[in-house]
Amino acid sequence: MSDESRPEAPVGAPKRKGKAARKHTVGRVILITVVVLAMVTGLGTIYFIRHLDGNIEGVSLDALGDDRPEKIYKGNGEPLNILVMGDDTRSGEGNDIDSEAGGGGSDTTILVHLSADRSRAYAVSIPRDSIVDRPEDGCGSAAVSDVMWNAAYTVGGPVCTMAQLEANADVFVDHFVVVDFNGFGDMVDAVGGVPVCVPEDIKDPAHAIFVPKGDPSLLTGDEALDYVRARYVGERIQQNDISRIRRQQEFIGALVREVKSAGTLTRLDKVVNFLDAATKSLTTDDELDSVTRIGKIALQLQNVGLDKIQFVTLPTDYFSSDSEFRGKVFWTPEATQIWKLIKNDEVIPARLLKGNATSAEPPASSTETASPSTPPGSETPSESPSETPSETPSETPSETPSDTASPSESPSETPSSPATTPPEEQIFGVCA
Repeated sequence: MSDESRPEAPVGAPKRKGKAARKHTVGRVILITVVVLAMVTGLGTIYFIRHLDGNIEGVSLDALGDDRPEKIYKGNGEPLNILVMGDDTRSGEGNDIDSEAGGGGSDTTILVHLSADRSRAYAVSIPRDSIVDRPEDGCGSAAVSDVMWNAAYTVGGPVCTMAQLEANADVFVDHFVVVDFNGFGDMVDAVGGVPVCVPEDIKDPAHAIFVPKGDPSLLTGDEALDYVRARYVGERIQQNDISRIRRQQEFIGALVREVKSAGTLTRLDKVVNFLDAATKSLTTDDELDSVTRIGKIALQLQNVGLDKIQFVTLPTDYFSSDSEFRGKVFWTPEATQIWKLIKNDEVIPARLLKGNATSAEPPASSTETASPSTPPGSETPSESPSETPSETPSETPSETPSDTASPSESPSETPSSPATTPPEEQIFGVCA
C-alpha cells in the first residue's frame, strides 16, 4: 500500500513506534562490542606473549663449536633432544642439602628425546654422581677426566653440561632448558598443588623438610620442592641420587597429568598463572627463548599418550669399594645402548627399560590393588622383589646400595639378601 492511499490516523490517536531504529541500534552495539572484544583480546594476547617472552632468559650456544655429534634424520620428521636441568641455587637456613649451602650447581639433569614422528618421548635422568670426562669446548676450561657429572654446571653452566653430554653420550642436543629451584614451586602452586602418592612421611628436620604421607598427598609448592630434593626417607639417608631421581620422575609425571587435566586447562586463571610461573623460572638457549617456539613443541606432543612418555634412569653401577670413586657410579654398557638408540631415534626395548623406567600414566591406587602402591607394613620385605620384578635389585644394582644405611656394604653383597631389604616404596619414597 502506497503512502498516498494509506488512510490518515484519526486526530488525537496515539502514534505507533517504529522498530527499525531499535534493531539497527542493537546490531551496531553487538558489532562494536565484538570488534572491541576482539581488539582487547588480541592486544591482551600480544601483551601477554611479550610478557612471557620477557620472562625467559636466552643463552648463546656458540661456545659449543663445530665438532659436535652427527644428527640423524630418517625422513619421517625431525627428532628433538632437549636437555632439562634444575638450577638448585637457593638461600636460607636448612638449604645446604648435599653440603652445597646456597646452591652451587644442577643436581637434576634429564635428556628429553622426542621421536621424529612425535609418537613417543623418553626422559632420561642422569645421576649426579656419575663419573665422566668433561670436554674443553663449551666449558671455557681445559678438558679433564674422571669428574662428577654435576660439576660441569658449576664450571660452565648449562652450555658446559650440554657439551659434556654430547661428548660422553655421542648424542646431538638441540636445545637446553634450565628450571630454577624456586620457580618450580611457583609452578606447582599455580595449578593448585599436585597429587602424589607418598607411602610414609618424609622428614629431615636438619634441612626443614617435611612431606606428609598420603595416597595421594596434595603437595604445595614448598612440599613439592622438599619431595624432589630430599636425601632422607624416614630414617634412611640416600647415599647417591637414584632414589631422588625416582621421586623426581614420579612428581614430573604427576605434574604433567595435572597440567593436562580439565581442572587446569578449563581454568584460564590457572593456565595464565602456570605459564607466568613457568616462564619466570626458565633459562634456555637463544633458539628456544620464545614462548611461541616452546608452544609449538608442546602442541606437537598433545597426541602423545601418557603411556608413551617414559621416564628412564640411566643404567649405572658402583665403583669397587677400594676405588678412589667409591660411592660414585659409572655408566654401564646398557647405558651406551640407550644413548645409541636415542641417537638413531629408535624405540628402546623393554629389556633396557625393565627396572629403570616408569611411564607418565598414574599409578594404580593402593585401594584397588596390592601392588607396590600398598602402604608400608602391608607387605613383607621378602615379597617386594617378587611383586615388582621391574625393580628388583638384580635388574638395578645401582639402586640398592644407595639406599642402605651402611656405606660399608659392597654393591655385590646387598642384592644377594633381598629379605633384609626394606620395601622399595619405603626406600624411594614412592608408591610405584
